[in-house]
Amino acid sequence: MIIDGTNQLLGRIATIAAKAALHGEDVIILNSQDIIISGKRSEVIANYKKRAARGTHSTGPFIPRMPDRFVKRAIRGMLPYKKPRGRDALNKIRCFVGVPTEYVDKEMTQFEGANLTKLPEAKYISVKDITKVLGAK
Repeated sequence: MIIDGTNQLLGRIATIAAKAALHGEDVIILNSQDIIISGKRSEVIANYKKRAARGTHSTGPFIPRMPDRFVKRAIRGMLPYKKPRGRDALNKIRCFVGVPTEYVDKEMTQFEGANLTKLPEAKYISVKDITKVLGAK
């Protein structure tokens, strides 16, 4: 399954990807920098900054700064990744920033239930903006 993440909600894409991976399907998520998180921009950024400031540099919590790793971490939260079944499912998921050359001509799917149009108000922030605030280059 190849998923185009442009204007898709992170939580909904993560649940779809987690279920597919648990069923043994390979999941590839492209344009992970364009996936969005619903909520007021200032509140979402404040939540992630607060989470990143908690703990120490050696004990965590560790929040990924690159968009592809950020999305994979969200999917990991929906898998039993400490058990063999969840580890295998997590290894079947691959996230990319942009579209690699090997996937240019492949058919990408977008889910209507996970689209930006599901939001009643236009309050959202992209993963790219969040990771930039957290320190991505």
